[in-house]
Amino acid sequence: MINLKINNLDVKAEKGWTILETAKFFGIEIPTLCYNEGLSAYGGCRLCLVEIGEGPKAKLASSCTYPIEEGLVVRTDTKRVIETRKMMIELMLSIAPNSKVIQDLASKFGVTQVRFKIRNEECILCGLCVRMCREQMDGRAIGFQNRGYRRKISTPFDIRSEECRLCGGCIYICPVCQLRCQGPQADTEICNACLTMDPTCLDVYDELQCWMYDVGRCGTCVREEPEKSDSKEQAQKSKQKEKNV
Repeated sequence: MINLKINNLDVKAEKGWTILETAKFFGIEIPTLCYNEGLSAYGGCRLCLVEIGEGPKAKLASSCTYPIEEGLVVRTDTKRVIETRKMMIELMLSIAPNSKVIQDLASKFGVTQVRFKIRNEECILCGLCVRMCREQMDGRAIGFQNRGYRRKISTPFDIRSEECRLCGGCIYICPVCQLRCQGPQADTEICNACLTMDPTCLDVYDELQCWMYDVGRCGTCVREEPEKSDSKEQAQKSKQKEKNV
């Protein structure tokens, strides 16, 4: 068993598990998009980023591909992590604003604007379809091509592959193939119809404080800053003294 710490919680997990698998086992929610339990880990969407280590040496790592190790310190809800997740959602929204899955993620994590040029493409290169075809359907009909901004998913030589059995597995698992509620001709890039309240912990602390947020609940019941609470208490005491006088 490997001993590590997640969100200040001392846990033990099996050797060979990733941070994401360990967090799921203990009921700690980490958002994912390109991850699927039946497929190999890819780490392309970067939504599952967590902060590992402490102090100035702390770094971000994708939890679906990072194996646990003895003494590892993991934080899943720091301000740095959440801001990075929001940025990744914003980037994916600029690529595929018609995706219901990405729109739902934007509402869940409080993304209310897109500061990048809207591209209206039909692929975010999450690789789910490639892995589904190769690992579950044993087809290998599609794959990644090129690099950089020319990277895409297609069949060999961009012609119909003889390996394709038209099973539809790629369409089934694709997050962009699920059309947003407003349809393809929506007036705005972001729907936000299901927008949830942002946890206010990060306005005061460096990371989320309420344990309820770690299991996917609200997390907005935060404590006040000690200085603010002290000043309020002093103000109340002074008011009571004035009344007594």
